[in-house]
Parts: sequence; C-alpha cells; structure tokens
Amino acid sequence: MIVLQVNQLYKSFVTDEILSGVKLEVQHRDRVALVGRNGAGKSTLLKIIAGQMSYDSGEIIIPKDVKVGYLEQHAGIDSELSIWDEMMTIFGSLHKMEQALRKLEQQMADPAIYENAEAYTRVMSEYDQLQYGFKEAGGYQYEADTRSVLHGMQFYPEDYEKPIRSLSGGQRTRLALAKLLLSKPDLLILDEPTNHLDIETLSWLEGYLKGYDGAILIVSHDRYFLDQVVSIVYEVSRTRVTKYTGNYSAYLDEKAKNYERDIKMYERQQDEKAKLEAFIQKNIARASTTKMAQSRRKMLERTDWMDSPDSDEKSASFGFMIERQSGNDVLSIDDLAVGYTGKEISHDISMRIFREDRIALVGPNGVGKSTLLKTVVKDLAALRGEIRYGTNVQIGYYDQEQAKLNSNKTVLAELWDEWPLMNEKDIRTVLGNFLFSGDDVTKPVTSLSGGEKARLALAKLMMQKCNFLVLDEPTNHLDLDSKEVLENALIGYPGTLLFVSHDRYFINRIATKVVELSNNGAFEYLGDYDYYVEKKQELEELAAMKAASEAAKTSVSVIPARTTTSTIDKEAKKRERQIRRSIEEIEAKMEALDKEINGYEEALCNPEIFSNHEKALEIQTNLDIAKESHDILEMEWLELNEELDAL
Repeated sequence: MIVLQVNQLYKSFVTDEILSGVKLEVQHRDRVALVGRNGAGKSTLLKIIAGQMSYDSGEIIIPKDVKVGYLEQHAGIDSELSIWDEMMTIFGSLHKMEQALRKLEQQMADPAIYENAEAYTRVMSEYDQLQYGFKEAGGYQYEADTRSVLHGMQFYPEDYEKPIRSLSGGQRTRLALAKLLLSKPDLLILDEPTNHLDIETLSWLEGYLKGYDGAILIVSHDRYFLDQVVSIVYEVSRTRVTKYTGNYSAYLDEKAKNYERDIKMYERQQDEKAKLEAFIQKNIARASTTKMAQSRRKMLERTDWMDSPDSDEKSASFGFMIERQSGNDVLSIDDLAVGYTGKEISHDISMRIFREDRIALVGPNGVGKSTLLKTVVKDLAALRGEIRYGTNVQIGYYDQEQAKLNSNKTVLAELWDEWPLMNEKDIRTVLGNFLFSGDDVTKPVTSLSGGEKARLALAKLMMQKCNFLVLDEPTNHLDLDSKEVLENALIGYPGTLLFVSHDRYFINRIATKVVELSNNGAFEYLGDYDYYVEKKQELEELAAMKAASEAAKTSVSVIPARTTTSTIDKEAKKRERQIRRSIEEIEAKMEALDKEINGYEEALCNPEIFSNHEKALEIQTNLDIAKESHDILEMEWLELNEELDAL
C-alpha cells in the first residue's frame, strides 16, 4: 500500500529554486532515507510533506486513513506535566475505553442487572466488544510499551515524576522522539533523530526502527545508522531527487557507477557537439555548403545536450599539519577525578597516550566525556589525580558547543585577527577551502549556521598546526560530504588524536584504540569501534560464564576434573527426563484448571447464582485467579517445550 506519493513538486524561496520536479514514493513498511548536503533542501521537503510548509506546484498524495508523525530537527517537548503524564496524553482514547469498561463492570456487579435478561445480554455484549477493541488497540500493553521506549531513550522509573520543564534541551529532544514512537504513526518522518543520542541509545533506536510496523522517511548524517536501518535512498542534489535501492553503502556504490557511465556519455556528446560546431563554423559562409551548415545548426539547437555530471556543489578541501613533532609520551593520566565544583562526574581515570595514537573516547551521555576533554585542555581544573603532558606537546581543541565562536566579528576578521601577519589573499584562500567565498566572508560569526560554525572552527584548528588534537564531537553539524573530507584529513594527520564521537562510522575509520569511560574509571580496547563492540560482548560473556561457574561450585560439592562427551550426553538425557516430567505435571495442572474454569463459568450462568451479587462476585474472582494461573502454566509449558526442542 502506498502511504505517500510526491509528484512534480516545485519549491522556491524568492529567486532561489530549492526543489524542482521532485518525485518520491513511500510504501507501507518502507525504510527511506533522504541524503544530500546541508542546504540541499532535505528538511524543506520533509516540512512540505508534513504539511508545515507550502509549495509552489505539484502534488502530494497521502491516503485519508494514513496517520503521519513528524519530528523536526532540534524539536523538544515544552510541557508543565511530568514525563509519565506527558506520555500518557498519547493514549487518551484508551483511557476512555478503560473508563467505559470499568463502568460496565460496575453495572455487571449490580445484582439488579441479573433480573433483566435483556439488559444483562446487552451489557455483556457491549462489554465483550469493548474489551476486544481495547485489547486490539494495545490497551493491555501500552504502559509496558511506554516503559520500554522510555528506557530505550534513557528515562528510568525514578525519572517518571520529573517535570519536563526541569529537563535539558537534549533530554527534551529524546522525550519528543519517545512520544512520537509511542504514537505509532503509519508514516514516521524523522529529521536528524540521532542528534543528542549516545551510542547505546542509537543501537536501541536502530533495533526499534527495524521492527517498526509502519513506513519510515528519515534524514540523517549518521552513515552507520543509515546502513543498519534503510533500504531505499533518495539523494537531494541540485534541486532534484534521485532514487537508489539499498542502504547508504549501496547508494554510494551505485552513485559511483552512474557517475562513470554519465561522464563517458557526456564526453561522447561533447565530442559530437564540438564536431557540429566546427562544421558549422567552417561551412556556414560557403554558398555551396551553407544549407548543410544551417541544417547542422538547427540540429545543434534542437538537441537536448546533457549537463556535466561533475557537480557544481563544491567540497571543502583541507588537511592538518604539525609545526613540530612531540615526544613519544604525549599524555599520562593517573587516578583522575573530573567534574565541577561540588559535583564529581567520574573518578579513578587512568590513561596513557603515545605519539600518533588515535583514541576514541566512548560512553553513555552524562558520564563525563566532554568534561574529561575540557580537563585535559585545562578549561576545567581536575578535582584530584594527575595529568602529565609530554615533551613539545601542542594541544589544539575543537569544542562541540563552539563556545568561542560567538563574536560579532566577520568570518574574515575571526581568522585574520589571530594570524595578522598573513595577507588577506591567503586568509581568503584558507576560508575558500572551507567553502567560505564571496560575501560569505563578510557574514557576522554569530549569524552562521551550525555547519558553517563547524567549518570555521576546523579552519582555525588547521591554522594552529598543533601536534595533539582534542576533538569533541567534530562531525556534529557536518553533512556527509564534509564528514568524509574531515575523515581523510585526519587519516593523513601526522600527530596524535583524542576524540569523542557518537558517529560509529567515523570511529571505525579513524580510531586505533577505543577507551570506554564510566563513572568509576576507563577501560581500553586496542582496535576500532567494531572490535570494541565484539570484544566487549566477549568479555561480558566470559564474565557471565565465570559467574555461572562460581555459582555451580557453591551448589555442587564435587566437580569432575574432566568433562567427557559421554558425560555431556548423560547430562543432556538427564535434563530431557526432567523437562518431560515437568511438562507432564504442568499438563495435569492445566487440565485440572480447565475443569475448574468451566465449572466457574457454568456457575455464573446459573440464575440463582447471578442473582446473588456477593456469590457471583466471589465466583468471578476465583475465575480470574484460575485463568491467570492457567496463563502462567501455559507460558512455562511453552518455554519447556522450546528447551526440549533445542536439546
């Protein structure tokens, strides 16, 4: 079923054409990504589809019964309610159904209802229908679903009563995403949902979206996330939209193949065009060949020559160099505690950083990663412990909040004032390499977008030529193309790197070590992000096996020195006999409960009993208890049978 169709959509802002002849289609359960550079029109297209922005011409078709949910970039909940109460506002219809069920139950508990057979039948029929509708709408599981999604977004039971106005901006954004997921729209539109999410939450969101029972249209600059979630990619480039089948990596491969094909076709056309032009120029003045030349000129004018496949969208171009080399020992941290006055965030941190290390610092939000970096670059004082810097270490720091880029200076002055001995031409060349050209260099720094500020901060960092770069979320605000340029620049950097990032693709390309930070220390893994995940899982499995082994030692007095194959087979057969006996016992109990349940249901149909309110209520209570016990036994029976099949 088609949930969204966009046909020949056009959108302009004054004289700038943003979208031209856009075609896009989303089917039920499609996972679709919109990719493209900052300013290409991705968010504009999402806003138009969500009905929050007008368009010049074209057609957007969304079936009437399709529910659309939209989360815009940097969205956050502004409410006077608590976290839990705000989530419950989604389920207003279920609350009304629940109240109606309770009202019908009160009527059923009234002895007078049993004296009127017609009224009794009507109430029971209404109750059955309402209960079925309540169950189908998720009435018995919406609270469990809410707890699950809130947990995935890092809100725990102790947070439920917190007022939303007390939350940070990032927490409000995560809560807005949680609320949208719980509303379960048929078409889920997400604009940069991975902002403000740590790696653990990103992994949870990936799993949730993979199993989401609806269509998803998403804008994201997280390549790892896109590879895991989407199966269709629409590229927004030069006002047009092109469709690619597959995840982000497949899109890159297909785009490269298309480019090679198009460049060959373009070159052939240009050769043909040049030959026509040369023939016309040579023969137009001759009386004997002028008609042929005129014919060729008409052909030249009528032909729809293809545009050059080389994009007019420029890419940034830069690299990081060092002024002088540091010693082999760059940084030593021993028993460090970091935080703010009166608030310790993390302690017992010990690390060693050597020349040309590329270390990714990972961990959940709030664990102190940015605080540790600020302590290393001396923006914050250490609460206790020791930091020792190596010989000739020069630190360059990239702040994710770009707190030092809030001046009223122009872009040109921001750079030139720090390097006044350089001439203007060279400063402009540097800025041009970071995509600041023409009037862009006269913009006030305060008016720049997040992406522009990020490029300016990287320009200043490049100019410093430091041999130890400390980077806090350097890929935030960068589009996919700029991320790739930054990665290539850092791969060729001859110095040392310590960085915080939630971009797993970026970590995989750059890191040679991963340090996981917790509230009570740091643990080092020698490898990239994929190795870190694999090794961490392996260590967790070993810890679980060790715990199980310790538990077995305490419960068994004698443990054989060697376990043979025959011993394992005997243990398996012994376990099989135990399971079969348990299954037989459970089946006997379920059979007895079935008879008990039938007896209670027959009793409730007895006019003498249902006319006795107290007796009917007692039997109904016993019936509910018996059914609940039956359900528990049935779950145990299913689990045992699954274990038996696995043996």
